[in-house]
Amino acid sequence: MNYTEVMDVLGRASLFELYRLNAAISNQLDDPKRISAVKKALRVGQTVGWFDHVENRLQEAKLLRINRTRAEIENLGDGKRWSILFHQIDLDGEDVTIATQKRQAVDRNRLSVGDRVAFKDCEGHERFGQVVKLNTKTASVQVGTVRWRVGYGLLTPVIDGALGDLVADPLALPGDWSEVDA
Repeated sequence: MNYTEVMDVLGRASLFELYRLNAAISNQLDDPKRISAVKKALRVGQTVGWFDHVENRLQEAKLLRINRTRAEIENLGDGKRWSILFHQIDLDGEDVTIATQKRQAVDRNRLSVGDRVAFKDCEGHERFGQVVKLNTKTASVQVGTVRWRVGYGLLTPVIDGALGDLVADPLALPGDWSEVDA
């Protein structure tokens, strides 16, 4: 599924159309046949990918327990335990990124925690940082030791964030870079 196209279509939908789609999607998410199919594909101890809607990205986790309506998991990255709904588990290895086409403004749906972004501060200096939190109208961006809250429309994604080791090679991209522990 091309999530970019879906988001573009949803952006043009009326509020009622969105509500109607929400009701139809909820019915599909609660379908016992779909839930049963997911449960049959899971095994305790298995490594699974799950979509974290707060950080807007896939996370890797170890499956600890399969309950009636939820799965208990432990994130591989930070060791936190979660009880998630089965529809959050990505069995098919789907690409969930929403790519920006043309020069569209960055919004909350096209940004994920961990993305590298650039913006200009109030004095016109260009800043480069890493998204650490997605808020309703702003993103929290860590630049060195300072955390900035920046409106989504002011952010520009850094296309090639793997130009070099950010700590060992500070000249990979202009600005001060440091590793962020989420």
